[in-house]
Amino acid sequence: MSEMDEPIYHKQIKVITDGPYFVSGDIPLVSKTQVVSEYGEPLTWKNDGEIKTGMTYSLCRCGHSSQMPFCDNTHFKIEFDSTETAPTDLTVERRETLPESQNIVIRLDPTLCTESGFCANRNTCIEEMATKTADSQVRAQAITMIELCPSGALTYSLKEGEQDIEVNLPKQIAVTTEVVSEGPIRGPLWVMGGIPILRADGVPFEVRNRVTLCNCGRSQAKPLCDGMHRVNPIRK
Repeated sequence: MSEMDEPIYHKQIKVITDGPYFVSGDIPLVSKTQVVSEYGEPLTWKNDGEIKTGMTYSLCRCGHSSQMPFCDNTHFKIEFDSTETAPTDLTVERRETLPESQNIVIRLDPTLCTESGFCANRNTCIEEMATKTADSQVRAQAITMIELCPSGALTYSLKEGEQDIEVNLPKQIAVTTEVVSEGPIRGPLWVMGGIPILRADGVPFEVRNRVTLCNCGRSQAKPLCDGMHRVNPIRK
């Protein structure tokens, strides 16, 4: 049985050894683009529409496919090394609580950060805002920033010991475009809605509401995105 011989009705993403992401279960694939301010600050995501797929499909992981976002087997030609180093433990074991926040508990797992930029603007950042959350307006802005974080590196609850509050996301995968000062660039694959992801050796990753997967081939935390796509970015 090959690595791709998975039941097509199971909604999951399987990492293929030195190859693509094999997606099964008729998971919708969409395109999303960052909306930024006149100062280049990420504000929200714009839905650019659905990308046609079948019940199963393979998404490029090496970053060199001529049929992006789909795999065209270029990984065989470039001897793509897909060694997986992302942790498989739980994010609650790694994250830290931002200090001094009031009426909210803000947590950060830095190992998941992709530098998407939603947690800061020209005036402040989430770490500074955490100290001012007694103000309901600041607290509301912080919640919005956290919920727009595609990787789920940032989470929040209302009280210590309570479960995180997560935005209700559909089960889908988004091909993202990020906007930087030089223009639009290719962003990571944004997996939403708690879709299971299996490593090439079959070990499952923690199922989370928000996950970002590398599709540039350069992440040092494969298969997760670590923001390396912003170094010598691929222009859109």
